[in-house]
Amino acid sequence: MESHKDCEINGPHSMGTTIIGVTYNGGVVLGADSRTSTGVYVANRASDKITQLTDNVYLCRSGSAADSQTVSDYVRYFLHQHTIQLGQPATVKVAANLVRLLSYSNKNMLQTGMIIGGWDKYEGGKIFGVPLGGTLLELPFTIGGSGSTYLYGFFDQAWKEGMTQEEAEQLVVKAVSLAIARDGASGGVVRTVTINSEGVTRKYYPEDKLPRWHEELEPQDSLLDILSSSSPEPMVS
Repeated sequence: MESHKDCEINGPHSMGTTIIGVTYNGGVVLGADSRTSTGVYVANRASDKITQLTDNVYLCRSGSAADSQTVSDYVRYFLHQHTIQLGQPATVKVAANLVRLLSYSNKNMLQTGMIIGGWDKYEGGKIFGVPLGGTLLELPFTIGGSGSTYLYGFFDQAWKEGMTQEEAEQLVVKAVSLAIARDGASGGVVRTVTINSEGVTRKYYPEDKLPRWHEELEPQDSLLDILSSSSPEPMVS
């Protein structure tokens, strides 16, 4: 009989995940953490959840690692054929519709939520969300994965129209690090991909370079430290 520990290690790989897509004045920024888990076991602490579909379109993956990888492989193949036939790069909307078509057609079998982001000469920077079930949502910003539940209020307050590239990148890194602090299924490094008319820029933020939040901070002048360092005085009646 398989032990509980073996079930954890050999179970399906799930990207507990925090994924983010943000538009800014001139392009888009995609961001993700890097923890892949199976049960409570961390199977990969440095996975790359931002997958290239074409030169100008990328995909953020959450949920079942196997399902999201299969969808991205199919979409990449179809977009490659589409680009050869047209003689020019596919638009972000075409890529997003292909992801939606595969997700919706197989909604009873797939457990994955995805964010598509990119830039094209027709519509500029675009972000699309394809959550579980295969709905297609065009949004100025979107978040996904288990860590996203901690970020909705933060994004409502922090996101603004017309951000610069630097502001958008800082927002994405801050948001992913906030989710990592709260969500046990998110962790590791933060990766970002910025896409605009000039091309694609990938950035990597190791754990020791991320801001610290809440209970991750070292206690300062803790009452427990004060009590343990001072010797108790005898009570005098």
